[in-house]
Amino acid sequence: MKGSENRKKLIVRIIAIVSLEIIIVLLMQLADHPQLVERYYSEGLYPFICIVLHPVFNLFPFSVGDVFYIVVVGYLIYALIRLIKMAFKRQFKEAGLFLLKMVIGVQTGILIFYLFWGMNYFRPPAGERLNLRDTGYTTAGLIKVTTMLIDSANVTRARVTPADLHQSNNSIYHAAVRAVKKLSEDSVNFRTWYPDIKPSLLTPLMNYMGTSGYYDPFTGEAQINYQVPIFERPFIACHELSHQVGFATEDEANFGGFIAGIGSKDRLLRYSAYNLVVEECMYALFFRDSLEFKKLKPRISLPVLTATR
Repeated sequence: MKGSENRKKLIVRIIAIVSLEIIIVLLMQLADHPQLVERYYSEGLYPFICIVLHPVFNLFPFSVGDVFYIVVVGYLIYALIRLIKMAFKRQFKEAGLFLLKMVIGVQTGILIFYLFWGMNYFRPPAGERLNLRDTGYTTAGLIKVTTMLIDSANVTRARVTPADLHQSNNSIYHAAVRAVKKLSEDSVNFRTWYPDIKPSLLTPLMNYMGTSGYYDPFTGEAQINYQVPIFERPFIACHELSHQVGFATEDEANFGGFIAGIGSKDRLLRYSAYNLVVEECMYALFFRDSLEFKKLKPRISLPVLTATR
């Protein structure tokens, strides 16, 4: 009787694995059709998912995504222990069925990831969506832009008051949300739906891993490491909220966060945006032309320079 039941489970799970794999493979084919993804997913299904998910998870003052990952890790530890016990007891058939169940779980997670957010990786690049004619740059162009950004960073840093540097995390989060909402109202390319930023429960682990924030594609929550230096927090919040908007890649999320930040009236947020982009541009210049990098570095004011080391 037990053998018959195991055969039924085996057949059902193999069918489920094959079916899920076919769906995932078919889904991956959309990577070659960015315009299709943009029209029917990024501008169709994804906004609907955001409108449903964001208000629900915004009700929770803590990160539901963090709790989910803690539970998943706990279950994986339990699964490993269970498999070891089965191996010692020579319950190989039961272990095989359990592994198939785990495979189904992984496939389901992959499918949910792409359907809830990951398909945004397949949309056309931001440069194309925003009708930017030339997304390449020369060394001379990089030097010119970096010089302008350094001057802006120097000016915005000089305007930051001691009170700005001692404001609460909640105040920083609210400023980032306001900036993203303002950008959303001004441009359809940065449309957002019920944006919110949360401090991560996993901040101690993120400190160890050197992570400043992350976006949870399963719950639609944007979270931040609330212990990073205060001048970094506003931009990081805007960066993660840009992921929530649908800017999947890191460079595009940086771009979205920068545009939102410099459009804000919040002094710390404006400086945070310029500070982080100066660091990125100087990093790029160092690898393009280290001599020009050395020439330009003294132009950075001491307060900004100490923050970009």
